[in-house]
Amino acid sequence: MLSSSPYLLYSDGKGTIFEDTSLFAVGRSAWDAIPVPEDEWIELPEGGQLYELPGRRGIGLDVTTGEMRLCEKGWAVAAFVPPAHTGFYLAAYETSPGAPTLPLFCYTAAGWLDDKFYVPAIRIEQDIRQECAGFDHKKVEQEVERLLKAYPTNRLVSHLANNCALTYHCPAARNYFMGRWECPIPSSPACNANCIGCISFQPEEETIISTQDRLRFKPTAEEIVEYTVPHLETAPYPIVSFGQGCEGEPLLMWETIRDAIIEIRKHTTKGSININTNGSKPDAVKILCEAGLNSIRVSTNSARSEIYLPYYRPNNYVFEDIIESLKIVRGYGGWTSINYFVFPGMTDTVEEYEALRKLIIDTDLCMIQWRNFNIDPDWYLGKISVTETEETLGETIDGTVARRISPVKIWLLQSAFRTD
Repeated sequence: MLSSSPYLLYSDGKGTIFEDTSLFAVGRSAWDAIPVPEDEWIELPEGGQLYELPGRRGIGLDVTTGEMRLCEKGWAVAAFVPPAHTGFYLAAYETSPGAPTLPLFCYTAAGWLDDKFYVPAIRIEQDIRQECAGFDHKKVEQEVERLLKAYPTNRLVSHLANNCALTYHCPAARNYFMGRWECPIPSSPACNANCIGCISFQPEEETIISTQDRLRFKPTAEEIVEYTVPHLETAPYPIVSFGQGCEGEPLLMWETIRDAIIEIRKHTTKGSININTNGSKPDAVKILCEAGLNSIRVSTNSARSEIYLPYYRPNNYVFEDIIESLKIVRGYGGWTSINYFVFPGMTDTVEEYEALRKLIIDTDLCMIQWRNFNIDPDWYLGKISVTETEETLGETIDGTVARRISPVKIWLLQSAFRTD
């Protein structure tokens, strides 16, 4: 436990970050700035990064008076924490009129103490597959060269090599080229949702840009089978996954995926076949399960349709469809999980907790994969029309409990998931 709270960080706008020793760093829950308990700060994990937040002044706790006030010395600073870690609080700041919309990254609170950067977070996932220290870039480059020669006409291998692994440093793509664990299968250039924070497509009139380009072709079943069968045969703990961040919705290509799965299983029984999806087409999910799909991960920002719908803006499907898709896979004995976007002050509300609890029970959900929401907090809350902070777990009427222990931490400690 720290001897005191870390100090607030600010940027000079020129790439240099300083600490303001007159202010303790605080966190943000939805719209509210909240003091962070000292036992909830951890050192910024390896792979974490710090961001300047232009047009925003950080909010801190005056070390002398104990009052909240703005840091006028420079722009606010936030942290990106690696995927295995879940942030308890967002960075707390006040946004100036005309400030630019922030790019699609997560914005966890950050501070400085005793020559170290700190963030309020917890390591929720022990899996090492996406840890930065585990990647050998030289080996990735060597294997990219080798596999491009081995599959000279395979558009998917070329896409995974030149775009995903070498340009975007996608962990799944890099793991594929290192010959281990998960092998990604981008499948669909189209989508049936219009997610506000889509990382592969943003309308030209929008104030943010996508962080990567979307797949621009429809792969064939033959292209899929050609490179996935060898991976399943040789990789340790192998899994192949349809549905990646560089594409649209894979269920729109369910016929191709079905044919690929059937052919894959003609050649090997090893490994797991997974789909990362919005779960929008239960009938297609059923057909894929019959073909051999045995794992599904459905992404969602909420277990409540009233929060889900204004973010995903679905075309020709409803929230209940994603519930049905999870039930179908469990009915076939498959592994089910949700890719759950954590947003302090939203994810940990009492209403969200009850809705998620019901979803877990109703679908017999196997696992929750916690992921920090990569989105500008003000922009997101505005887009889904949330204007006030709801009651969160751990709060009392006067809010004292919430100031002593993070409501997100309570939720993470209370939540359980299957491991069988």
